[in-house]
Amino acid sequence: MPVSVSPDLNCRNIHLHLPDVLRMTDERVKDTMEEFLLSHGYQMGKTIGEGTYSKVKEAFSKKHQRKVAVKIIDKLGGPEEFIERFLPRELQIVKRLDHKNIIRVYEMLESTDGKIYLVMELAENGDVFDCVLQGGPLPESRAKALFRQLAITVSTPHAHRDLKCENALLQGLNLKLTDFGFAKLLPKNRKELSQTFCGSTAYAAPEVLQGVPHDSRKGDVWSMGVVLYVMLCANLPFDDTDIPKMLCHQQKGVSIPGHLGISEECQDLLKSLLEPDMILRPSIEEVSWHPWLASS
Repeated sequence: MPVSVSPDLNCRNIHLHLPDVLRMTDERVKDTMEEFLLSHGYQMGKTIGEGTYSKVKEAFSKKHQRKVAVKIIDKLGGPEEFIERFLPRELQIVKRLDHKNIIRVYEMLESTDGKIYLVMELAENGDVFDCVLQGGPLPESRAKALFRQLAITVSTPHAHRDLKCENALLQGLNLKLTDFGFAKLLPKNRKELSQTFCGSTAYAAPEVLQGVPHDSRKGDVWSMGVVLYVMLCANLPFDDTDIPKMLCHQQKGVSIPGHLGISEECQDLLKSLLEPDMILRPSIEEVSWHPWLASS
């Protein structure tokens, strides 16, 4: 990006190195974002998350008199498919969502420089990934309480397609689902097959990784299994550093560490969620009826 220099300066005496230029550019962008948010009543704070095409900032809302999260999406910085296909879908879906276990969107703003700002509810206790990273495996009762909320949330009429621990936020004892960038509204009474790869490889079902036509709802069920496994084991069930090898391990089924004392009912649910055959994998409704979730 060219750097503009005031005409009354002697340009021959100016030596700008690339790091200096980048630093100036970053600071200018930050100032622009701060000014824009401030003009709408939001005092921007620290960065609390970053995605592929967005970042999330903490802010204070004068209107709501509370801290909020602001997801900033740069329309000029993302690939064409994301801007033309996924972003409009996300904006359409978040407007419709109204569920106690889904992060609420208070306001949507757009600046003249192509940035979209989603002002959202702030989950002050971080996400499931950080919780497990800092504290180790969750007690089975705590994992059950959180997973039960996740199952209820995923039962809503859309496929999330990017379920992972980083998108399962915590607010006290409650789980709040966020990031609907790859979500898709689905017909109620019929299956709709997809061939699009969405989400993170570590949480992706075999059929998604293979690129074959698949039911996105069944893909969400697999991802729920990975989330539950991480909560209980503080580890991923499959290593995604080598995808062909991971696909091979997925076909063999999940291995559950014996020393953690996970109940048989819970192990049964885990194995059914991480069933490599999409046809045999339970629906989200069947997951909700599982004995492990039915018991207190």
